[in-house]
Amino acid sequence: MRLRKGSIFNKISDTNLLLIITIVIFFMMYIGAIIFQGGGFTKPQMFFNILNANASLIITATGMSIVMICGGIDISVGGVVALVSMCCAVYLDYHDGSILGSILIALGIGLAYGLVQGFLVAYLDIQPFIVSLAGMFFARGMTTIVNTAPFNVADEEFTALKLTRINVPFLGSYNKKGVWMPAYVEIGVIVALLIVVLLFVVLRWTKLGRNFYAVGGNKQSALMMGINVKRTKFLSHLICSILAGIGGYVYFLHVGSGAASHAMGMEMNAIASSIIGGTMLTGGVGNIIGTLFGVLSLSTIQNIVASAGLDDAWWTGITIAAMLCLFLIIQSIVMAQKKKALK
Repeated sequence: MRLRKGSIFNKISDTNLLLIITIVIFFMMYIGAIIFQGGGFTKPQMFFNILNANASLIITATGMSIVMICGGIDISVGGVVALVSMCCAVYLDYHDGSILGSILIALGIGLAYGLVQGFLVAYLDIQPFIVSLAGMFFARGMTTIVNTAPFNVADEEFTALKLTRINVPFLGSYNKKGVWMPAYVEIGVIVALLIVVLLFVVLRWTKLGRNFYAVGGNKQSALMMGINVKRTKFLSHLICSILAGIGGYVYFLHVGSGAASHAMGMEMNAIASSIIGGTMLTGGVGNIIGTLFGVLSLSTIQNIVASAGLDDAWWTGITIAAMLCLFLIIQSIVMAQKKKALK
């Protein structure tokens, strides 16, 4: 593929170009799954189930995208999600806690992580990978200290909230008995989509959003433009950790239990979703809408593998690795061609 100078592709920003690539590939995959595998993929509820199962990942991946756009990384988010789930579960079941109290615990854990990690990265200039690696180990260790045995939450108020479903108008399907079953989403999906919209607005139309891109693109240029680089880095990690806390509560609301093994590998899925969504590891390029489609693409390929009868865990890992490489190659080729055409 060769892009001519003055073509429409050269008028599209890097961020939007990668977003278009992600959306097109996602729809190609999903339509291909409908055509070749049919079954559940033809029903609207299959798509909504992807959202229901991945609402927490959407939230944590958007936070990850903010940090990556700013030129950093945070691999502690999975541990924070597990810690939030366990703390909220113990609080509700063992201490007769309330829903509001558990939400405040989740936000408090996320805020504490953001303040500490953001300070260490931004103001003490410690590598974000090292800081968040320590944060991941600390969160996993603290999860086990809070409670060692996994258990389901029996609190009636929480159970009622967990089982709340929001019907999607005019969408649904008939079951085998011929009964119409409306499509639905869980509360966590609404929270996730609201966060996506909010962060999209922040990145696109606020000074803080522009600062994230500027710092991630070139820190020295950002300094020359008068941007407070340290504060911007600090805020990116603070936002990411707070979103990990919110994502942890949404995860807890979906699974309804506490366990030290919860959210294993979520940090890697968040990074993969951000990359698939067009966020560059080098910083300065990314889009929250792309991250949303990155999560959807990741989950869709997992469902396709499962529908094909390849239930072994390694097939899912191999397929995700192949898809991640494919997205990286496509992104690299398109970006290289665009830069070449601009010369």
